[in-house]
Amino acid sequence: MGTGIATAERDPKAEELAEEEIVERIFEAVIDQRLPPGMKLSEAALCEAFGVGRMRIRQSLLLLSSREVVELQPNRGAFVASPSAEQAREVFETRLMIEPNVARLAAERATPADIDRLARHLDLEADALRHNRRRDAIRLSGQFHVHLAEVAGNSVALRMVKELVTRTSLIIGIFGSGGASNCRDEDHGEILEALGSRDSDRAAGLMSRHLEHIQKHLALGGQVEPPSDLVAIFRR
Repeated sequence: MGTGIATAERDPKAEELAEEEIVERIFEAVIDQRLPPGMKLSEAALCEAFGVGRMRIRQSLLLLSSREVVELQPNRGAFVASPSAEQAREVFETRLMIEPNVARLAAERATPADIDRLARHLDLEADALRHNRRRDAIRLSGQFHVHLAEVAGNSVALRMVKELVTRTSLIIGIFGSGGASNCRDEDHGEILEALGSRDSDRAAGLMSRHLEHIQKHLALGGQVEPPSDLVAIFRR
């Protein structure tokens, strides 16, 4: 009896972890362009795909909604988010207002340890691009911008950059060209060089051009044919 009680006490944590796995796999499917924007996410199909009950799926969809990956529509259900061209423009407009100054501060405040950490991160990015791991490339590219905000040492800017990077990852995953992260290989490296030489003006200018390049290479408004079998998408 004692063993049974102990097992029951561990169940909530196990359920939470399983929930996060569902969230991650749905997010990955969006980034990988296996779930197109606007596709309906049937609760019944997701229950079958993941082998869990409706409550677990509903909690997962709520988490995805809080991250703006999924839109919950009253009396209609859950749909993959479909950012408009205007919404994407606003995201990049905001990033262009914030991140060049983040890069400027990072160049002024970076320590040798910060430079080393960013250099190791660039190695991971290069490896993902070299092996065509698009999902990893998008994730690592976003993390580089978050790490820069950490180096800049401004907690308010860091929170804003984290939110903007999440939104941008979704936009790139949906509208970016397949097989790429929409970041030029050399951009992050040049920004890091500017940090290493403490050239704050150059770091800010490079960040502006980098963000403008990403925005220009998005194919917003394209039509995608939705897959016919939602369950099959998540079968391992």
